[in-house]
Amino acid sequence: MFPLHPDRLLPTHEPERTLARDLYESVKDLPIISPHGHTDPAWFADNNRFSDPTSLFITPDHYVLRMFGSQGISYDDLGVPRKDGKAVETDPRKAWRIFASHYHLFDGTPSKIWVDHAMQHVLGVDKELNAQNADVIYDHIMQKLGTPALLPRAILENAKVELIATTEFALDPLVHHQKMVKDGYISRVITTYRPDDVVNPDFAGGSPQNILKFGEITGEDVTTWAGLMNAHRKRREYFRAHGATATDHDAANAMTADLTPPEKQKLLDTVLKGNFTPQEAELFRAQMLTELALMSVEDGMTMQLHIGSKRNTDVGMYQTRGPNMGADIPKTMDCVHGLSALLNKCGREKDFRLLVFVLDETLYARELAPMAGYWPCMMIGPPWWFHDSPQGMRRYLDQCVETAGFYNLAGFNDDTRALLSIPARHDVWRREACRFLAERVAEHRISKTAASEIAHYLCYRATKDAYKLGN
Repeated sequence: MFPLHPDRLLPTHEPERTLARDLYESVKDLPIISPHGHTDPAWFADNNRFSDPTSLFITPDHYVLRMFGSQGISYDDLGVPRKDGKAVETDPRKAWRIFASHYHLFDGTPSKIWVDHAMQHVLGVDKELNAQNADVIYDHIMQKLGTPALLPRAILENAKVELIATTEFALDPLVHHQKMVKDGYISRVITTYRPDDVVNPDFAGGSPQNILKFGEITGEDVTTWAGLMNAHRKRREYFRAHGATATDHDAANAMTADLTPPEKQKLLDTVLKGNFTPQEAELFRAQMLTELALMSVEDGMTMQLHIGSKRNTDVGMYQTRGPNMGADIPKTMDCVHGLSALLNKCGREKDFRLLVFVLDETLYARELAPMAGYWPCMMIGPPWWFHDSPQGMRRYLDQCVETAGFYNLAGFNDDTRALLSIPARHDVWRREACRFLAERVAEHRISKTAASEIAHYLCYRATKDAYKLGN
């Protein structure tokens, strides 16, 4: 609905609406901290213009792709590259027309909120996208993309992005971050250490080979457990030199382990031979999570666990196009038992901070809120992925706050590949946080003063604290 209503997502009744308006007014212009995401660091290192609207709104966004796929629209027609070399549509305008003529598919979804926000607030589009105006809006955006205001660094500046973190695997040479170190931009864009490529034996490309390459890069004998641990320490130091304050770990489940030294070495020997069973692969990942938590105790890096996604469930799609095509599906988890080894090993260590993100919403009230309300190291990550939405945020706050309180929440991060959706996602969070707080004030459960302080915390300071980003 254009123009976007100033009270969108706020309460519909008084006094909650006025209370929420006042709270939102106090936080809407706060700087954005985007401490975890998947934007391309080349955008910020090179600061080149974006080529076309399709590369901004369609091809990098798996939320958009999966909706089209659910309606039988071919990824080929949208210009999504294939690994097998077969032809796909090369005219971005044609893909844009498909997007526009099917834009109604996104009614009621957060994708609609994000795209509409970017269209109006970033690109100056004053009409809702449809089949009739597709070409006019395409041409308008193309003209905008040729201006300095739509260069990647200018987008960050105009959106008041104080800091944004990208995410790179352990073997990544960080060439784009090296460039940003040289020109001083690394203070605005930093990296995050994600060692899945040398921790998950089932990682695409072959983790045994990756582990050996890891040894070559770091100069460590990774055929020994001690050497492998030293390789991680060196690589973490390298990432910290490029701004990293956090690590990130994708775990199919929450399993952690605490094996004896002989058991660790035997497991590593098995993994390096490449003849491991699924159970051995899972145990290796579980032990490595505990080891990497202990390294966070050593170097102070915040540890993020993103758990509960069954990746690449469409085998054919994965084989022809690779990961991140929208075929990842949430599944149930058990954090109480899964994280037991890790928490009992280092859960009370002073310098350890663990942020847990889940896709299984039933965990919030049953497990995560009680756990974060007890373990001093643990904070609950924000509503993530499928639940990065107005209703998802409402469920999250409703289920977490009564047991964990506000100050065991890690604020908000957008976790996105779509650059223009970042300010939109943070705006949704700020509106929903203010809505939640206004309702508590109206019910005389917290004071206006407390609500104002909490709003500022949830929308800015919590994230800086959780990721150790300074004052």
